[in-house]
Formats: sequence, C-alpha cells, structure tokens
Amino acid sequence: MKNDKHPLAGIDYGSKMAGTTVIATLDVGGQVQFAASQAKKDADAFVRQHFSERPPHAIFIDAPLSLPAKYRRVPGYDDYFYRQADRALKAMSPMFLGGLTARAMRLREQLEDQGHQLYEVYPGGLARHLELDQLAYKKKKSDLAPFLAHLAQILPLSFRAQDLPNWHHVDALLALYCGYRFQADQHQSYGDPAEGQIFI
Repeated sequence: MKNDKHPLAGIDYGSKMAGTTVIATLDVGGQVQFAASQAKKDADAFVRQHFSERPPHAIFIDAPLSLPAKYRRVPGYDDYFYRQADRALKAMSPMFLGGLTARAMRLREQLEDQGHQLYEVYPGGLARHLELDQLAYKKKKSDLAPFLAHLAQILPLSFRAQDLPNWHHVDALLALYCGYRFQADQHQSYGDPAEGQIFI
C-alpha cells in the first residue's frame, strides 16, 4: 500500500470489538479521509496497522492518556477519580472508563515507541466551545445531515458528508480539528502537564 505522509490524524476511540473506533486523517491535499474498525475485530490492532501504513505527523485521540496524579503520589494532588483537565472540561473520569483508559495508555506507549506523537483531545468539549451542542450534537441520527452541513460552513477542513455515516465519524473529525487548532496554535489546553493535559 502506498505510504503517504498524513500531517494530522484524529481518533474517536471506542470499545475494543464494537467497530466504533474511527480515524480521520487530513491528507497532504487538504482532504479529510476516514477509516473505521470492524465489529468483532481488534480496534487497537486496526489503529496500529493503519498508522504503520499511513504515518501521521501527530495523532489526536479522544481517550484518557493518563491517570489522576494521586496514583503517582504527586504532591498537591488528592483526587482519586478526576484529573484537573477532566474537572475543567466536565469530562468523564478515566477511572470510570476503566478498561478503555488502560487500552488507550497502552496504545499510546506502543505508538510512541514507533515514533508517533499522541495528544489527548475532547471533541465534546470542543463542541461546547463552538456551541455545537445547541445544534443537536450527538442526539439522533436524523440530526446528522443538518449538523454536517453546519460543520462544512464553519470548519477549515474539506470533507464529504457521505463519508460520515454516524456520530463516531463526527467525533473523529472533531478530534482531527482539535489537532488542526493545536498545530495552528489556536487551541485551548486544560490541566497540568505533570498530570495530563487535554486540548481542544
């Protein structure tokens, strides 16, 4: 397979065997491309294989990449459930997500060992920041088409609506846009680098 260099990738990270993990990549021509895991197949193996064939400049993933600093006994941290970034963004606790958090942390280590850079992002937080939550974000499948029409108007990314059949693809696109904002130094960061930051 042709080994093109993709500058940025965003991941909506789902359950291991559910077929709900979606990767959005911004190719060198400026077009967003999508790839999705298959049900009953290992999503983590899918991600590793995808990036071995299409190495990006940086990967922005919607999944916790660290635990609360209390577990490393960092002075001044007493919260067993949430990181500072989680509380600031009203994101789910890494502890509540349990196995998904463990998988994401392992995947980060595996991908970084291959030379990739990973950053944690939160599409839901970006949606609130852009006031997309007022447009039926992730409510019903019937809301998807008008939502994508609005995204096409406001995002500086080129995508085809027919390539986004569900909300997992939307979150992958928003994860990618978090990365785009990060690269353009337009992002917002939450949390302490010593514990783990989230970027939107």
